[in-house]
Amino acid sequence: MAERIEQALPDVLVGPLLRRLSPTRLTLWLVSSRPLEMTLVLFPHQPRERTLDISAAQTRLPVGRHAHICLIDVALEAPLPYDERIDYDLRLKTASGGWRSIAEWAPWLCHDGQAFPAFVLASRHHRLMHGSCRKPHHESPDGLVRGDAWLATRQDEARQWPAWLLMTGDQVYVDDVAGPTLTAIHALIDRLGLFDECLEGATVEDSQALYAAPQTYYHREKLLPDVTSNAALRERFFGGVKKPVFTSANASNHLMTLAEMLAMYCLAWSPTPWTLIDPAEPALEPKDQATYRQEQATMAAFVEGLPQCARLMAHLPSLMIFDDHDVTDDWNLTADWERCAYGHPFSKRIIGNALIAYLLCQGWGNDPDKLTPLVDEAGALLASAGDTLEAPHQDRFIERLLRFQGWECHVPGTPALLVLDTRTRRWRSERSPRRPSGLMDWEALMEMQQQLLECQSAVIVSPAPMFGVKLIEGVQKLFTLAGKPLVVDAENWMAHRGAANVLLQIWRHSKTPGNYVILSGDVHYSFAYDVFVRRRERPPHLWQITSSGIKNTFPKQLLNVFDRLNRWLYAPWSPLNWFTKRRKFDVVPRDPVGASAGERLYNASGLGLVTLDHQGRPTDIRQLDAGGGEVRFPPPKAPT
Repeated sequence: MAERIEQALPDVLVGPLLRRLSPTRLTLWLVSSRPLEMTLVLFPHQPRERTLDISAAQTRLPVGRHAHICLIDVALEAPLPYDERIDYDLRLKTASGGWRSIAEWAPWLCHDGQAFPAFVLASRHHRLMHGSCRKPHHESPDGLVRGDAWLATRQDEARQWPAWLLMTGDQVYVDDVAGPTLTAIHALIDRLGLFDECLEGATVEDSQALYAAPQTYYHREKLLPDVTSNAALRERFFGGVKKPVFTSANASNHLMTLAEMLAMYCLAWSPTPWTLIDPAEPALEPKDQATYRQEQATMAAFVEGLPQCARLMAHLPSLMIFDDHDVTDDWNLTADWERCAYGHPFSKRIIGNALIAYLLCQGWGNDPDKLTPLVDEAGALLASAGDTLEAPHQDRFIERLLRFQGWECHVPGTPALLVLDTRTRRWRSERSPRRPSGLMDWEALMEMQQQLLECQSAVIVSPAPMFGVKLIEGVQKLFTLAGKPLVVDAENWMAHRGAANVLLQIWRHSKTPGNYVILSGDVHYSFAYDVFVRRRERPPHLWQITSSGIKNTFPKQLLNVFDRLNRWLYAPWSPLNWFTKRRKFDVVPRDPVGASAGERLYNASGLGLVTLDHQGRPTDIRQLDAGGGEVRFPPPKAPT
C-alpha cells in the first residue's frame, strides 16, 4: 500500500525556490516525495547552454516516509553574466532513464510565452522587493500574487528585475491557523508520512494522539493539564483571542509538532500539496463550525493564488528572516515571557520545533555555509527517526538551537545587505522582567555597527521598524507601564532604554556618515520616512521604509484614528516630541500619492518596491497593492 502511495505522488512537492544566488554559486530549495536525480540546465545569452550535474551538490534530509527537504548548492567554475535574463531548467530523471523538464512537471512556474523560469544576477542591489506578514486566512488578496503580476509584464527587461525578494518576517503563521488549514495540515502529514514525535507536558502522549484529540481544532489550550502552574502558559500561547487588534486572534489552533510546521510551509508555498489531499470537515461545536466554514472561503482564494506565488519565488532570489509568528506570538518579548515559555517542556518543544522548521525551510538558504553544522545535526536527528523522532535527541537539538547565535545574514554588494536577527539576542530589561526586552543586545548592536563601518551605503532589514509611529509606540508604552506589554505587542526599538540609546548613538556616530535604508515590516501597515540627524557635520542619510503585510492589514478605522492623532500630537512644533528618545532626529513622513489629507500610513496588503541609485539612496519608493494598483511615496520637503 505504501508503495502505491509513493508512486502516485508527484516527484516535487514544493519549489524550486531561488535562495542565495551569485555569479559563481546558485542555491535552490525544494521538497521532493523521494530521492531524485536532477540536472540543472542554464540558458544565458553568452556563453551558450550549460548543463550541470548536481548530484554531488544536493543535501537531502528526509522529514517523512515520502517527503525530503533538499538544498541544491552549486559552485560554478565559470561565472555567470550580470544583468541579463538566465533561463533555467531543473530536469528530473524518470524511472525509464529519460528526463522531464520543469515545464512538464511544474508548468505554472513558467510565465506566459516563456519556455522556462529564469533569474537575473544584478550587478548591484539597485531594486528590492520586500514584505512581511503573510497570513493565509486573512481576507485580503495575496501580495506575492501581485509581485508575480508585476514581474510578468517585465519578462524581457532584465535590468528592471529586483535584485532580491526580501521576506522580512512572519513568512508563516504557526500560531494563528485557520481550522481548514489545520485539517489540511493533518491530511498532508498522513499523505506524506511525516515523522511523529512524543510530547511531554501535555494531556496527549504523542503527535498521533494530538491529531485525534477532540480539542485539536480551536481548543488546543485545553491540551495542557488543568493545573495552576499552567495558567500563565495558556495566556502566553493561547490567549491571542483576547487581543485581536495587535496580534493573533486564532491562537487556539497553534501548531505544535514539527510535522505540523513543515506541512504548513508546504501548504503556504506550493499548490501541489493541496492537490494531494481532500480533508473533511471535523466534528465541531456550532460556533466553531461557523468559523470553519467562513475560513474555508478565504482559504480557497488563497490556494487559487499559490501557482503565482510559487512562480515569483522561482524567479527572484530570496532572503528570509523570522519575526515572531514564524515561531510564536510575542516570542521573547520579555524576560518573564522567556522564563514561562522555556520553563515548560511542552511550550519549549513547540518553540524548538518552529526553530527546526525555520532552519530547514528559511534560514538554510540564507547562508548555507554558516548553518551547515546545524543542518548536519538536524540530519542526524531525522536519519535516526524511523517513523518517530527520538525525544531525547530532539530535545538536545532544540537546546542547541536555543543557544545558537548567528541567524543574521550579511550579503556584500552595492549597497551591502544586512539582515538582522531581532528575536534571539534580546537585551533584557534591568528594571523589571515584565518590561519589554530590547530587540538586540549591546553585543549584537556593536556587531552591526562594525559591519556598517565598512560600507558607505547599506540596506538594513529590521523586522520591526527602527523609526515607527510615535503615537502607537506611546500607546504601547502606557500598557507597559501598566504591566501589560503582552496586550499590545509592545515590541519596538524605543521600548527598551538601553537598546534605543545605543541604536540612536550608532546613527549619530561620526564614523557612520553613509546612506542607510532600513526595510521593515511587522506592523500591518506601510509607510516611508526620511530621517535627518540634527546638529552634526557629515550626518548619515537614513530612510525608514516599511511594507506590511503581504497578506494582512491593521483594523482600518483604528489605524485612521491613530494616523490623524499622530499627525496632530507629534507635529514638528509639538512639545510631546521632547519626551521621545528620537528628539535629536527629524523624522519626516512621506505622504502616499493620492492619500486623503493627513494620511501617512498606507493600509493594504501588498509588497514594497524600492529603487536605489549608485550611492544607495532611494529614488523611488512604492507599494504594490495586492488589489492591483500601486502607490508612490515621493520625497518630502527638506526640514527647515
